[in-house]
Amino acid sequence: MPRFQRNDNFIDKTFTVSADTSLQILPASEGEREAFTHYRDGMSAQSEGEYAEALWNHYKAMRLETDPYDRSYILYNIGLIHTSNGKHAKASEYYFQALERNPFPPQAPNNMAVICHYRGEQATQQEDPAASEAWFDRAAEYWKRAIALPPNSYIEAQNWSRITRRFLDA
Repeated sequence: MPRFQRNDNFIDKTFTVSADTSLQILPASEGEREAFTHYRDGMSAQSEGEYAEALWNHYKAMRLETDPYDRSYILYNIGLIHTSNGKHAKASEYYFQALERNPFPPQAPNNMAVICHYRGEQATQQEDPAASEAWFDRAAEYWKRAIALPPNSYIEAQNWSRITRRFLDA
């Protein structure tokens, strides 16, 4: 049974019906429709913690989707799954690819910053101050980028940046 027929909550069902209706009304090729179906099913599986199924659907959507903007969101969600699974290097690759295609959503640079900060903390625990500073500087650069997009968000990142004097113009 397709995932869209298994959604039990009202919001998921409502989204599915409105998305299916939009796909029928708006001009889209069969490949674009199939890509969206896989993306939607991937998002549904991802929200339920079914990461293997979500990845399968996202990878299938990537093979079908041609629009760079739409591909950026698929790549971002693949990055989220890898982050959730603790595969930070792989997640960073997908966030970076997402940003190459669409530099505007602040979530990808924020998540890159979180990963860099985490690696900085690990380097601190391993008593490697040079690596730690390098990772924290990278985190600050990504947070600077994320904060610039919606200036009133990521308050914790802004505070960390001010406290550590990574950048003062945030």
